Amino acid sequence: MPIEKWSDRIWLAPLPPEPLLTDDLDSLDAQLRKSDPTPDVVVDLSRVPMLNSTAISRLLRLRKSLIDGAARLRLTAPNDRVWTVFLTTGLDQVFRFSEDTATALAELQLPE
Repeated sequence: MPIEKWSDRIWLAPLPPEPLLTDDLDSLDAQLRKSDPTPDVVVDLSRVPMLNSTAISRLLRLRKSLIDGAARLRLTAPNDRVWTVFLTTGLDQVFRFSEDTATALAELQLPE
């Protein structure tokens, strides 16, 4: 997955569908752990048709890495099927979502 370093403090990660999704999330997490300071991350889910339990666990691990690094995560553009997974599991209350990538990038430029 090509990670777009949108700025020094914000990375954009457009995720592909499985079977590459979990590998790309692992790669993103590994790159974040090496980065100092830890950047904020926008994960674009627009090309992800569904989420399995492995992908969900990778997203949770990515969230933890970002929290540990005092950085923020935004998930964008989940389709209805993916959104249903977040709603059903209660993870819609755990992750922060933005309507689209442009909105997420704008939100991350504002102080929390």
